[in-house]
Amino acid sequence: MKFYRVFIIFVSILFLLGGCSNKTVNVNMKATKSVGIMLSDVGLGDQSFSDAAFAGLVRARDELGIVFSYKELSQTESYEKGLMELVEEKHDLIVGLGFMVQEDLEKVAAAYPDQQFLLVDSISDLSNIASITFKENEGSFLAGALAAQASTTNKLGFVGGADVPLIQKFLVGFEHGAKSMNPSIEVIPYFANDFGNSELGTQLAKKLIENDVDVLYAAAGLTGIGVLHEAQNQGKLAIGVDSDQFFYAEKAVITSMMKHVDVALFNVMDEFVASGDFPTGTIELGLAEGGVGLSPIRIMNHSTEQQEQLEEWKEKIIDGTITVK
Repeated sequence: MKFYRVFIIFVSILFLLGGCSNKTVNVNMKATKSVGIMLSDVGLGDQSFSDAAFAGLVRARDELGIVFSYKELSQTESYEKGLMELVEEKHDLIVGLGFMVQEDLEKVAAAYPDQQFLLVDSISDLSNIASITFKENEGSFLAGALAAQASTTNKLGFVGGADVPLIQKFLVGFEHGAKSMNPSIEVIPYFANDFGNSELGTQLAKKLIENDVDVLYAAAGLTGIGVLHEAQNQGKLAIGVDSDQFFYAEKAVITSMMKHVDVALFNVMDEFVASGDFPTGTIELGLAEGGVGLSPIRIMNHSTEQQEQLEEWKEKIIDGTITVK
């Protein structure tokens, strides 16, 4: 009797589904792709790099149907341990986020040659590690040109999370852009050697402002948030990084150098789900590919002529007339 009632209910549901709409119900029969990600340094809540990458995977989950899990350094004690845990979870693809993950990622990848990995922000020679890198120097060039337009003291400040080649790309591009707009401008750099200390960022910003800096650019994760806040506290201007950081200091942030990690990861996942093929080689994304750029310009009075100058610099970089050092 119980089976009969269940059968009648089941048939009734089928009848209702068929009668309520004449639309075709598409069922995706592809196997769900599983992705694991080892987040960089500070992890979630850095209001920058890791948060952007996480947002890309959330979008891939919602729009593409992937499932994913993540590990943070604070939970796993080491990148290697976190990556090993992801391997044990048997994901189709494992992502290592950030140059700091590379050494441990390569150890794990060498031990598991049949597992496919993706490294973001650095390049590996191992055959089972694909890479995504960005031309941060190109986006930072535009940030530097805008900072030069905004400055009245002809002194700009830069705070990097570490004195390493990747962060140097931000600094070099920023300085190149600023001096292209105004050859007499000065850029003063500081390196925090810490991506997770907003108070340290505050202290470095104070030192820069004491040196008459009136526009500050931070490429330092959570440490950079302290820079933005101090710029706001002292009535100076600031430029954020990675994601649109205007909302962390709405009276200071004129723009952010967008590094579209979220879009890059989503696009890789989209292709992965559509084709079933693992990513291979190195994907490098600059202005031409939409991998970097500036968020909307706010606060400052930015004239049509100044905007046209920025657009001209951008086009020259894209067409190769200018090579950003």
